[in-house]
Amino acid sequence: MTYILALDQGTSSTRSIVFDKEGNIVALAQKELTQIYPESGWVEHDPVEIWQTQLATAREAIAKAGLRAADIHALGITNQRETTVVWNRKTGKPIHNAIVWQDRRAEPTCAELRAKGLESIIQDKTGLRIDAYFSATKLKWILDHVPQAREQAKKGELAFGTVDSWLIWQLTGGQKHVTDVSNASRTMLFNVHSNEWDAELMQALDINPAMMPAVLPSSAEFGAVQAELLGHAIPICGVAGDQQSALFGQACFTEGMAKNTYGTGCFMLMHTGTKFRISKNGLVTTSAAQTGPQTEYAMEGSVFVAGAVVQWMRDGLNAFKKSSEIEALAQSVPDSGGVMLVPAFTGLGAPYWKPDARGTITGLTRGSTMAHIARAALDSIAYQSAALLQAMSRDAVAAGAKPLAELRVDGGACVNDLLMQFQADLLGIPVVRPTMVETTALGAAYLAGLTSGIYRDQAELSALWQVERRFTPQLPAGRAEELMANWEHAVRQACTD
Repeated sequence: MTYILALDQGTSSTRSIVFDKEGNIVALAQKELTQIYPESGWVEHDPVEIWQTQLATAREAIAKAGLRAADIHALGITNQRETTVVWNRKTGKPIHNAIVWQDRRAEPTCAELRAKGLESIIQDKTGLRIDAYFSATKLKWILDHVPQAREQAKKGELAFGTVDSWLIWQLTGGQKHVTDVSNASRTMLFNVHSNEWDAELMQALDINPAMMPAVLPSSAEFGAVQAELLGHAIPICGVAGDQQSALFGQACFTEGMAKNTYGTGCFMLMHTGTKFRISKNGLVTTSAAQTGPQTEYAMEGSVFVAGAVVQWMRDGLNAFKKSSEIEALAQSVPDSGGVMLVPAFTGLGAPYWKPDARGTITGLTRGSTMAHIARAALDSIAYQSAALLQAMSRDAVAAGAKPLAELRVDGGACVNDLLMQFQADLLGIPVVRPTMVETTALGAAYLAGLTSGIYRDQAELSALWQVERRFTPQLPAGRAEELMANWEHAVRQACTD
């Protein structure tokens, strides 16, 4: 048997999964990650904890599989994107906590960039909108607020990286400071046409190019794990940001194929092939995982709060003790009874881009119960995703492409049948859940397997993808349109402007 180890470093937890050649899970290890909230709207992680939990789960997964590190043919990495780490090259120690993708502290810097008229320049070069979501303004904040950081950066003493770069630095003992195109494309500093760090954008944010990692295709040789860490020098052969990795793991390799990942947030990506398109409907353009020098792109929409709304109901409202209990509670009522919950806890992402929006519950009556709110919470995940797909379809049609025929789904919340059926009802197209829903880690394993020779090509990977259940629309199109109109009304009420 041939085995691949995938490191899956996420927002709420760190995981390691051993896959066999057929893409089946042999063993899985997981540890929760501490969430740090220094101020309202700020979210941080301890980079040392990220590394320690990743190493611990890697060792545990190999042991659970009954294997030795020498049995692992290759290693792949997938990670929470945009989260920003800066460390000292000599000591290998971070100079500040990692600033997480959800963090909004850099919004004033974004406002300054918009005021300078850089919106179209940044979008043309990077495919992204100016937003605190992306890494560039988080990096600038660290350089501006950590004592001596700017001086150290000018001397070439500091390294910047997204989480993949930080892990590779640690795994290789500081031998490799690298990233892949999919992670680089989420920084707001990377020119996705030339696949290079953009000098003009670096200058606009006063960032020393010496801080930046080398950029490789997603399927490439990224170095090798130091033998003393796991017991063998496993080659690192695949790296991709979690959402591009999930797109790859879903075998969405060609133009027009799309997936939606239901996790802490929701992330919908549609492969657009080698065509770079600027969205006219509030989406961003991003680099897809690349298996070679050919640039490939995807349209992406990001929902900031999806599964996190279930955690909020559990921890904030004490509506239930386990997140899994929400489906039964929501199913105890036929619908939300007119209740609308807009979970804009950290503003609204695509396609609205309203950073000042705040969470609201509307439509409450004397007859409303916690069950109705639970139903509205689940519905909000589907509504936000439907808004993304509608925007994506408008962009596709405008570009002369066909509308989406089906949506492949993955992530923790996709196991919720009630949510998936409502999603299909709102979209008016089938929602397809694969047998293997751990597609984020699987994508990293596939990328590593291609580089290391386990797989011949993408056609071999496509043959491994299998359907577990297909949810077909059961709601009349007119009713779905009416529900979406009610949702858009609720969104307007959540916005301050």
